[in-house]
Amino acid sequence: MTRTLVVKVTAGTDAPERCSQAFTVAATAAAAGVPVSLWLTGESAWFALPGRAAEFTLPHAAPLPDLLAAILAAGSVTLCTQCAARRDITPADVIAGVRIAGAAVFVEEITAENAQALVY
Repeated sequence: MTRTLVVKVTAGTDAPERCSQAFTVAATAAAAGVPVSLWLTGESAWFALPGRAAEFTLPHAAPLPDLLAAILAAGSVTLCTQCAARRDITPADVIAGVRIAGAAVFVEEITAENAQALVY
């Protein structure tokens, strides 16, 4: 049975290396056929909005829009409910394929059999 990788990214432009690492690990796992669920929390919440990933730059890192597209194509991306509310982000605002969900769904995912959670 394949394990599901649940990656929670808490950083955005405030900690670019940590942010990029989370997206890179999630996209790499997705490319390898691992079921992936990426959670955008804290400052990474902004990347749920169209065009915001394109504003992110980090030398020697894969472009964030490419990583996000790969994850959306092969896995799921969730924006934290409270993080969205604090930033006045609604379901109508987010990139197609991004859902908004809360802690109960996160806990359900990370406690599922054969799940592996990583927090960046």
